[in-house]
Amino acid sequence: MRTAPNIQGGPRHAPPPKLFNPSPRWLRLVEEGGDPTRKVWRLKMATNDTATVKLPGLAGVQRLFSAARTLFALLGLAVVLALGLSAPGDSLLRQSAVWTDTWETQAGSMSAGTIQPGFESASAREQRAVTEFISKRYRVAQDAISGYVATAYRAGSEWKVDPLLILAVMAIESRYNPVAESTMGAKGLMQVIAKFHGEKLLEHGGEAALLEPSVNIQIGAQILREYLRRFGETETALQMYAGAFDEPTSSYAFKVLAERARLEEMVKKNRRSASA
Repeated sequence: MRTAPNIQGGPRHAPPPKLFNPSPRWLRLVEEGGDPTRKVWRLKMATNDTATVKLPGLAGVQRLFSAARTLFALLGLAVVLALGLSAPGDSLLRQSAVWTDTWETQAGSMSAGTIQPGFESASAREQRAVTEFISKRYRVAQDAISGYVATAYRAGSEWKVDPLLILAVMAIESRYNPVAESTMGAKGLMQVIAKFHGEKLLEHGGEAALLEPSVNIQIGAQILREYLRRFGETETALQMYAGAFDEPTSSYAFKVLAERARLEEMVKKNRRSASA
């Protein structure tokens, strides 16, 4: 007789189950198979009935152990999270905000060119004030002037020349135009003539380097230092710098010194306001 298929696709009627025999029985495990990683154990009973039980080999035991260890780890994590979440939600939010603010503050303090209020050195304040003054007076972008001022202070420290004097020479010579060039061949911010100072340009690659602001300022400061040492006083050194040593009125020197006096007065006011 044909049997109708069930919804799982197998036969509708299963074989009748065996009746339970309450009589005592003894069990015995018998090992079969030669592969140690895939052993088969058979459970022998006192009757003729035989049940086969397949136990996992070594690889299977390792997988089970790894799964159990992962499960215990997840349970431990769940406990920790449960304890942590028992705290008020607003407390967690406040702590998160503190971490975020701390990170943003540290990132801001490490950004290039940023000076944090309250931690600005006296030299940095002075340079910033000088930069703002020159930028407004000569209508040049502060970013450009800031670089010139910083280089003038470095060159002044290296060559033992007043940085305000270096900046005053720049103002009179080129009005802070880095590509200025005269009919006499003077170039750059401090209007250096290459043919008279070729040996100073050798390490910088030659005459073309005079149009680089940092190189031009360094060489101009070096020339000023040589003239100051040779003549011993500022007025004559400035006249020599301008190539007007025999000019009786020293008009060039007076212009430079007047510009330096303006810068110095501004710096003094800035220092007084900072100390107030």
